[in-house]
Amino acid sequence: MNIRFTQPALTGNEMEYIRQAMNRGRLMGNGEFTQRCQQWLEQMLGCRKALLTHSCTAALEMGAILSNAGPGDEVIMPSFTFVSTANAFVLRGATPVFVDVDPVNLNLDTKLVATAVTQRTKAIVPVHYAGVPCRMDEIVKIAKDCGAVVVEDAAQSLLSIYKGRHAGTFGQLAAISFHETKNVVSGEGGALIINDESLLERAEIIWEKGTNRSKFFRGEVDKYTWVDVGSSFLPSELVAAFLLAQLDSARDITRRRLLLWNQYADRLKPLFDDGVLRGPRIPAGVKHNAHIFFVITRTADEASRLLVKMKEQDINAVHHYVPLHSSPAGRRYGRMHGSLINTEELSDRLIRLPLWSDMTPRMIDHVVALIFQLFRI
Repeated sequence: MNIRFTQPALTGNEMEYIRQAMNRGRLMGNGEFTQRCQQWLEQMLGCRKALLTHSCTAALEMGAILSNAGPGDEVIMPSFTFVSTANAFVLRGATPVFVDVDPVNLNLDTKLVATAVTQRTKAIVPVHYAGVPCRMDEIVKIAKDCGAVVVEDAAQSLLSIYKGRHAGTFGQLAAISFHETKNVVSGEGGALIINDESLLERAEIIWEKGTNRSKFFRGEVDKYTWVDVGSSFLPSELVAAFLLAQLDSARDITRRRLLLWNQYADRLKPLFDDGVLRGPRIPAGVKHNAHIFFVITRTADEASRLLVKMKEQDINAVHHYVPLHSSPAGRRYGRMHGSLINTEELSDRLIRLPLWSDMTPRMIDHVVALIFQLFRI
């Protein structure tokens, strides 16, 4: 049985919304569909403002600009993350400071974050790994005490909740991804979430290539001009139209993924109980969005053997991040804070299993049966 690692969920309205966008004759960004997507995010998350972007990378880059990070500044983040988390700040001349993760949930270890703070700390960038939110109350307190900006990398965590609030609504800023591999998709796409009202006007200017173009369209100025740094961060209306169809079904997509995630957890529980494998652990006060289901083997060799076995059976399971601090660019542009032993060991032993909303329970059972063949004592 061929089982893909991921496959986008199609809701049925994508082509109709794209057709409507084409018929309106306005395909550039910030049209009706862009605004409807932004309104959906603002109402669902309860954030002050959402600005749609052509990628989560773009949203992170906007966040780096708005944080005023620059040469001589340091930005605390995990090494176990995608390169965009670091690149956004490296492009501004700042130095990523890589901190180890908590072995329980692979999110930033908040105790280590507190010890990593220096006079140069400009921002803290927590990454909500696998859609499981970080301990945001602790991170926000650390940032407040040292005067740092919090930019949440919420790429994987749309509709995840921490202590009653949506991930992405704790920091001054947050970035969400709608990449094809995420739960809700537009092929490529993202959004900058703005929770600090003082950043709204500048965020809109940066979003519009450094101009006050949005003010012009609202009739607030008689012509627009270049007023700040910025870039072309907007997606087209075709992308926004596709995304709106996805957002309309976001809760249903998440519900279906959670059913499959729970099936994995239930079927693999005997192996977890025996200590043969480790699975995701969801802390109290957290509602996750079933973005990733992973297993952690006892050794790197076991992880390699599992991947080989999966490949032989035409099942697409994969490792995840190569730690940034061990990469050529990470060594060049960043620095480690202490030992990153959890990051290094877990990255070699973590395997992501196939998970997408249209998978069938039979597919899950097939994957689980293969794992039992290899690991059952």
